[in-house]
Amino acid sequence: MMAEAPFLRRLMLARPEVLAATATGSFDTAITAAWEPGESVAEVSRALRRERQAVALAVALGDLSGRLPFEQVVRFLSDFADRAVERALQAIFRERGADAVTGFSVLALGKHGSRELNYSSDIDPILLFDPDTLPRRRSEEPVEAAARVARRLVEMLQTRDANGYVFRVDLRLRPSPEATPPALPVEAAIGYYESSALPWERAAYIRARAAAGDRALGDGFLAAIRPFVWRRGLGFGAVGEIREISRRIRAHYSEGQVFGPGYDMKRGRGGIREIEFFIQIQQLVHGGRDPALRAPATLDALAALAAAGHVGPDEAARLAHGYRAFRTVEHRLQMIEDHQTHSLPTDLAALDAVARLDGLADGVELLDRLRPDVAAVGTIYDSLDPTDGVAFPRAAVAVEDLVARAGYRDAGAVRTRIEGWRAGTPRALRTPAAQAAMEAALPGLIAALGQASGPDAAFARLDRMIGGLPTAIDFFRLVTARPGLGRLVADILSSAPALADQLGRRPALLDVLIDASAFDPPPSVAELAREFGAVEPGADYQQVLDRARARINERRFALGTQIVAGVADPIEVAGGYARVAEGAIGALAGAAVVEFAKAHGTVPGGELLILALGRLGGGALTHASDLDLIYLFTGDHLMESDGAKPLGATTYFNRLAQRVTGALSVATPAGPLYDVDTRLRPSGAQGLLAVSIESFERYQREDAWTWEHMALTRARPVFGSAGAVVALEVVIRGVLSRPRDATTLIADAVRMRGEIALHKPPAGPFDVKLVPGGLVDAEFAVHVLQLRHGIGLDPRLRTAIGDLAAAGLIDGEMAEAHALLTRMLVVMRLVSPESTEPPVAVRPLIAAACRMADWDALIAARDAAQRLIAAEWSRISTV
Repeated sequence: MMAEAPFLRRLMLARPEVLAATATGSFDTAITAAWEPGESVAEVSRALRRERQAVALAVALGDLSGRLPFEQVVRFLSDFADRAVERALQAIFRERGADAVTGFSVLALGKHGSRELNYSSDIDPILLFDPDTLPRRRSEEPVEAAARVARRLVEMLQTRDANGYVFRVDLRLRPSPEATPPALPVEAAIGYYESSALPWERAAYIRARAAAGDRALGDGFLAAIRPFVWRRGLGFGAVGEIREISRRIRAHYSEGQVFGPGYDMKRGRGGIREIEFFIQIQQLVHGGRDPALRAPATLDALAALAAAGHVGPDEAARLAHGYRAFRTVEHRLQMIEDHQTHSLPTDLAALDAVARLDGLADGVELLDRLRPDVAAVGTIYDSLDPTDGVAFPRAAVAVEDLVARAGYRDAGAVRTRIEGWRAGTPRALRTPAAQAAMEAALPGLIAALGQASGPDAAFARLDRMIGGLPTAIDFFRLVTARPGLGRLVADILSSAPALADQLGRRPALLDVLIDASAFDPPPSVAELAREFGAVEPGADYQQVLDRARARINERRFALGTQIVAGVADPIEVAGGYARVAEGAIGALAGAAVVEFAKAHGTVPGGELLILALGRLGGGALTHASDLDLIYLFTGDHLMESDGAKPLGATTYFNRLAQRVTGALSVATPAGPLYDVDTRLRPSGAQGLLAVSIESFERYQREDAWTWEHMALTRARPVFGSAGAVVALEVVIRGVLSRPRDATTLIADAVRMRGEIALHKPPAGPFDVKLVPGGLVDAEFAVHVLQLRHGIGLDPRLRTAIGDLAAAGLIDGEMAEAHALLTRMLVVMRLVSPESTEPPVAVRPLIAAACRMADWDALIAARDAAQRLIAAEWSRISTV
């Protein structure tokens, strides 16, 4: 080591006490012992340089001996940087007559921010100040005072003297460094990042943290710009910008790109920067949705991405191995003369010296060790670029020929639409950047749509969608970067009008499909409610509604896509739709309750309850289902609320119920949500919107019609405290379990079914809900048996049918017949929302989703199911 690293040799001669301490004790003890007292700027400057010598020597000894792992090496270096900046700032503020560092914050970016400094690294801080709290002299303006602090800090850290320097300081990561002062007013900085920042600056702030000075000021700034860094909506322009940075680096350092002597470990193809950029790109893509991916340290972020399934295990292992290996060699290069170098020597003797520092025989062995990792990293990083395709033709004849060969029937119509795109007819395609993104996407998009079940209809829907966008840049970049996503988009556009319409209103929904979790079942209702209700601190009620709508519709869109992609049973998707709706009620009703209480307080001893009926009560919704709700409240109806604008209990809860309905149903800038149907409440549309539990029980016991009790068989509380929910369930069970006259029950049910058939006839033979022998007949049969025998009183029809079959009251095949028609209903709501005969092209999708070999098999099974249900309803309704 003495021979290969002159810098270390000089340190060992100058600081024998550090050498001795590392030999007999721990490295952190040796570093701690190197601290020297000092108060003035001059004393602190000397002490920090002396401490830097001790840190450099101790860390090098620990690294070269193998006693310190890579992660500990970079942490020692980074922690010293924090201490040095903090101590220098304190000395500067004392020099200026201040007792403490206030109104001035140092943000650490880059490797300092992620606590991964290299052996001879500079630091890249952003310096911020608060004009209102920064101490300054009488003659100084705040900007002038902050600039003086900044220049003094840089001088203290990087000026060389007999003891060396502390850190080189690079302030060029601040906005417009050529025109701005070295320290920025915090509000101006926030304004810049909210309105004018460049895409690559998002990546820079992945690793940002408040490292010294006024930490509260720095943390507040980072919290304010968090939405700029971590966006739920993908900006593939930012990803492309980072890739372009890498291309420029490769071009600029072309002499260091070829692996061998002279190879640049940091900037070379397959080097350190490409590992970091690869990980940061994945973080930018997925981190807006998953905070667990926002780890600043490279290896921590890589592990999080691998755990979430965004980076394959083999790729993650190779990148991690390469990163440790490259950074370790980088440290060896810098230990030789404390130069900030990253390139392997071109001189073979010097390369041999580096290899010996790494415990190897010579430079050839070092190159052989690094070569596989460099090649693998380069290949992995190159995979971020979409495959270069052949340019899409421009001549009309050539376009039509290509389109026809891709599978479109009306190639002329498709060609006309493409010409409109190229002419900039849609406003979304009127910029050079949008045109470039569209041209890059066209070959893959035409091919993907051509393989869809209905390519012409799919392209027409895509054209309408593009026509409604303010800009199409991100859409085209997204499908170019993710060819598999292009095929899924094609399937959605061709097969599922309900999803295509949703996508047309909000193309950002495509972002949902990038996460692997999009094809997982939704989590529990409680987790969904937390997800939907989570907002940034300080958000107002309207922002709560908007944010919740975006997230709820993302979940609904993902569930529908699971059916189109053929990865989920429609029955499971129906359950997922119901959980999402219940989570929406939990979040939005909860927000409405809090907002309403701000003006009117709360009713002592009272609370709002929400009872779900129909498909929501039964835990199985479709994409288009409305929400059948009854609002109830507990407590004394004579009580009054305790807010600034008090209301009587009945008025209070009726107005609150209106607020909840609005929260669930009113369209906001984020889009529509659910239709809410409250007509099943006591006395229907003529009754109060919200009634007390006591009034509800009395109505159900004394005044309710048979059909209302039939509806109550699928009643399930979905909002309210645990105690109130239990009390309501007892009321419902009591109403449903009471003895009934079978003749009256059956006559009322038959009359009601006749009214439905008269006033709401089926749309056709594929209206599996309303056709004879359809789902309504199945439900009526089950509800009559539930009320007549008091058996199977479960709101979930599948469970109820199982209980009734076990009691011998219904055909055992009823469960499968009901399941088949339920699957058909869930799928048909996506592919044929009006329940009309589905297009031939989507029939294979419907059959597969319903677990049938083909369309003919599905139709035969449907007919058999309807015959069975019709027979059961006939038998039950004539007993």
